[in-house]
Amino acid sequence: MAEDVSVVVVTFNALPWVERSLDSVRGHETIMVDHGSTDGTLELVRERFPQATLIEQENRGLAAGWNTGIRAGSGQYVLLLNSDAWATDDAVDRLAAFADDHPDAAVVGPRLLNSDGTLQPSIRGFPTRWRLATEYFGLRKLAPRSRALNAFYGGGSDHASVHEAEFIKGTCLLVRREAVDEVGPADESFFLFSEEVDWCYRFAQAGWKTLFFPGAEVMHVGGATWRREFDRGFKEQLRGHVRFFAKHKGPKEAERIRRLLLTALRVRARIMPAERRQTYRDAADWLASSSSATLLESSR
Repeated sequence: MAEDVSVVVVTFNALPWVERSLDSVRGHETIMVDHGSTDGTLELVRERFPQATLIEQENRGLAAGWNTGIRAGSGQYVLLLNSDAWATDDAVDRLAAFADDHPDAAVVGPRLLNSDGTLQPSIRGFPTRWRLATEYFGLRKLAPRSRALNAFYGGGSDHASVHEAEFIKGTCLLVRREAVDEVGPADESFFLFSEEVDWCYRFAQAGWKTLFFPGAEVMHVGGATWRREFDRGFKEQLRGHVRFFAKHKGPKEAERIRRLLLTALRVRARIMPAERRQTYRDAADWLASSSSATLLESSR
C-alpha cells in the first residue's frame, strides 16, 4: 500500500511542526517542496529525513508547490499534507484503501482534528454570491449549523459518516493521479486560498467526486504559517474569491463579488474589534482601487 501513495508537503518557514508532519508519513515516498525557508526547516529535513526528496523553488504559491511535488512523485495517489498537520496511526493507508474502493473519487479528505483532539470542520460548499455574503457580513454567526446561512463553511455537515462534499479544506487531501491527468494540475494563478476550491470544482465538472472519509484522522494546528502575515493572507483570500468567480462565472459576476466584498469590509472596518479594523480598511481600499480584472493582474 505504501508504494501507492506519494506524500507532498509544501513548506515555508515550517518550524516547529514540519518534523511531526514528515515523521507521520515515514514509509511513503515523500516530496517536500520548499518556498524559501530561512528558519532552519531545510537543515532539519536534511538531517532528520534524508529519505525525503527535497525540492527548493521560488515561492509561486501553494498550487505551484503541489504541482511540483506531484510531478516528482510516482504513486497512483498523492497525499497533499500541510506542514502543520500530521497523519495519525495508519491514516494514509486507510485513505488509499478507501480510494481503491471508490474509483469515482478524485479527492478523498480525512477527518481533521485540532491539536487538542476536538473536531476541526473541513467540509465546505462552493462559493456563491449569497454564501460569501453570509460569511463577510457575519450572517453565518446567527446560525452556524444552518445550511441557509453557513453553507460556505459546511454548516450542518456530518463529520461522522462517509459522504460526498462539494469541496474539502486543503489541509490534507488524497488526490487520484488519474483524475489529475484528466482534469489538469492545480491552477497556479491561485497563490494562496481557493486553489482547492477551484480544483474540486473542476473535478466535479468532469464527473469526479470529492468524498469525506472519517475513517482516517489527521491533526492540524491551523494557520501556523499564514497567520504570521495575516494582512497579506487576508488579501490573498479575497483575491482567491474574485479569481474563482472570474474564471468560472465570468467578469461581470467577478465585479459583483468585488463590490459585495468591498461593502462588507467597509462595514467590518466600523464594527469589528479595533485590532482588526485597519486590516479591513486596507483590504477595502485595495478592493476599491481597481476593477476585478485589474486586481487579478496586479502583483502580490
